[in-house]
Amino acid sequence: MLRLRKSKERGFADHGWLKSFHSFSFAGYYDPQHMGWGNLRVINEDRIAPGTGFGTHGHRDMEIISYVLSGELAHKDTMGNVKGIPPGDVQRMSAGSGVQHSEFNHAPNDTTHFFQIWIEPNVKGIPPSYEQKTFVETDKRGALRLVASPDGAQGSVTIHADARLYAGLFDGAEKAQMALNSASKAYVHLIRGALEVNGTLLQAGDAALIEAESELTLQHGKDAEVLVFELAA
Repeated sequence: MLRLRKSKERGFADHGWLKSFHSFSFAGYYDPQHMGWGNLRVINEDRIAPGTGFGTHGHRDMEIISYVLSGELAHKDTMGNVKGIPPGDVQRMSAGSGVQHSEFNHAPNDTTHFFQIWIEPNVKGIPPSYEQKTFVETDKRGALRLVASPDGAQGSVTIHADARLYAGLFDGAEKAQMALNSASKAYVHLIRGALEVNGTLLQAGDAALIEAESELTLQHGKDAEVLVFELAA
């Protein structure tokens, strides 16, 4: 089963300095039909205006992934990490027993465009931790590059959750297929372009919620960038 959720059906918040699309219920956006999918709890597509950002705030018991598309995200946390996250980098923060951090766009003219992703952990109360890695475009071209996993496979960042996250770039004849566990769930979020997912056409911002399927096929892309999640049921 594949259920298409169109981009325009997402929640939207305009705070002036921040414009954010919410795939699932978050902050002031509440939709009881979209509280998450499997153990995937949050996908926020955020655009932070120049010279602004999220002040220091706290998290507990959540696996948080940042995927930057353009601009740069400045991260600072109570673990002592002071990092810049450029496009192509994936950041993982395990909030565990508790952490505080801030995220800013220090650029004077450029908007920072990134995805903030929350996945429910499979263990709670662990010491908080941080990890950041670069994934080059050539590894994602016409393929699904593993970028986050429970065991750090293929150089991915390690998350404390029963989930795997892949990133891919598809155009023209490029195609990828992946076996799925039909007893689990999958989620495909198209960041940009157009892409056919198991025969269903997605446009930028659309998502496919998948369950009881044994295979995923991505093809007929037009300047497409995509995130694919394998999730716990």
